[in-house]
Amino acid sequence: MEVIKTDIDGVVIIEPRIFSDERGYFFESFSQREFEEKVCKTVFVQDNESKSSYGVLRGLHFQKPPYTQSKLVRVIKGAVLDVAVDIRKGSPTFGKHIAVELSGENHRQFFIPRGFAHGFSVLTDEVIFQYKCDAFYAPQSEGALAWDDPDLGIDWKIPSDKVILSEKDRHHCRLQDASWLFDYNEKLY
Repeated sequence: MEVIKTDIDGVVIIEPRIFSDERGYFFESFSQREFEEKVCKTVFVQDNESKSSYGVLRGLHFQKPPYTQSKLVRVIKGAVLDVAVDIRKGSPTFGKHIAVELSGENHRQFFIPRGFAHGFSVLTDEVIFQYKCDAFYAPQSEGALAWDDPDLGIDWKIPSDKVILSEKDRHHCRLQDASWLFDYNEKLY
């Protein structure tokens, strides 16, 4: 796998080596050994999958300690714009984000470390989205930010009048009003 660094330390894009012939293709979608060598030492404990339609926007979510999560995400079918936002107070990239298009065609994966909020918008008629987490889901530890926070300046690549949100995602605060954020100096791994 090739690991592509981004402008935010720790947030990386992963491109697998794809072997194609007249029968189709094959690629290794995950290797714990290679991931730990090239990205980060962590153990994924839960795999999740969602199906969504065009305009669905999920995010910007995170889990607070002691259930802080890293995520390794990818798309099986369709395309999304996937976003990681640095919410570590004191970080040189605090409030900045990385956005990458993930699709069933490009087979890219995106690693979102602990200390980041995560979300995605669906760009195609249908998407099947998979992700690995290194901590179990803990509803009592949920945190989230407003997807449309003007200070974040995220272009979700869909018109705002086409955005489909869950009821919960309609009511999150802006980053400047967040009562709980990560500390850049706190060791998260």
